[in-house]
Amino acid sequence: MGAVAVAGGVAFAVSVLLTPYLIKLFARRGFGQEIRAEGPASHQVKRGTPTMGGVAVLVALHAGYFAAHLTGVVPFSVSGLLVLALTSCLGLVGLLDDAIKIRRRRNLGLTKTAKLVGQSVAAIGFGVLALRFPDARSVTPAGDGLSFLRDAAVPISFGAIGFVVFCFVLVSAWSNAVNLTDGQDGLASGVAAMVLGSYVVITLWQGLHDCFPDAAAGCYTVRDPHDLALVVAAGMAACVGFLWWNAAPAKIFMGDTGSLALGGLLAGVSMTTRTELLMVIIGGVFVVEALSVGIQVLVFRTRRRRVFRMAPFHHHFELGGWAETTVIIRLWLLAAVCCLVGIGLFYADWAAATANPMFEPP
Repeated sequence: MGAVAVAGGVAFAVSVLLTPYLIKLFARRGFGQEIRAEGPASHQVKRGTPTMGGVAVLVALHAGYFAAHLTGVVPFSVSGLLVLALTSCLGLVGLLDDAIKIRRRRNLGLTKTAKLVGQSVAAIGFGVLALRFPDARSVTPAGDGLSFLRDAAVPISFGAIGFVVFCFVLVSAWSNAVNLTDGQDGLASGVAAMVLGSYVVITLWQGLHDCFPDAAAGCYTVRDPHDLALVVAAGMAACVGFLWWNAAPAKIFMGDTGSLALGGLLAGVSMTTRTELLMVIIGGVFVVEALSVGIQVLVFRTRRRRVFRMAPFHHHFELGGWAETTVIIRLWLLAAVCCLVGIGLFYADWAAATANPMFEPP
């Protein structure tokens, strides 16, 4: 627990202190956000607000994670380093995307193909390596199947090649979902902080009930849960520190640098903790935001009608007359509910398993 506190404390301090420096630096260099013309008219006043603030989140995440290991309590692990590497790679893709937007003075950076290539390289690399490096129990950083609350919950195995494909789909889905949610001041960073906070609880609980070498009811087959707790604690605190400056009215935006990186972090943590389906519940706001875009595009292309006034759906409420801060706070509340439901399901599964040693989750 002490190492987790160090990871969170250092990450928060770095994020909250580095961000104002980046605000001044980026403003002086003219690294301002371009606002798409078809967006809500009220957002046009945000044009020129410094962007690429995700750099602060990434630096804080790394600082917190590595500082926690100076305590000597938790050793470095393959799982933690792989998740960190996936997050960093997607952050670099986002950084390139932001840099092109700034240079060309438009709200279009990398082409969809180029961004997809970057996401695929990061995801495939992670997927291949995550099936290697077994520990003493022959447990690898990620399983080759689909899980809800633990490996036995959803007995679906993809095989090695299928898992790599699944990894690509998951990484692309989560990175794009966070990216789409990042359309209002503090919305994505606030929701991400809550989701990662939930995973601090989950990874610590998995670490407390890692019963190797003695098998017992309620044990989790997860490699390196203590080190994963450091990653998510640092990520959560980095988002909270950034939110200090990103909350409405935002003094800086995270840009694709931050949103793609955080999406990669969520995807990596869901796979290494064997909770891919649980993440869909805990990160429900991100899921709904992405679905609203998919539904809008599908219905418009097939029926030439719009389901929402504008997608992603946070803009739907804004165009309906809600103040931006009202939309943000209500979506934060929805995110909190999703997190509580997810943690509740996670604990209920453990309680059922320990109450009945023969219990196998459906």
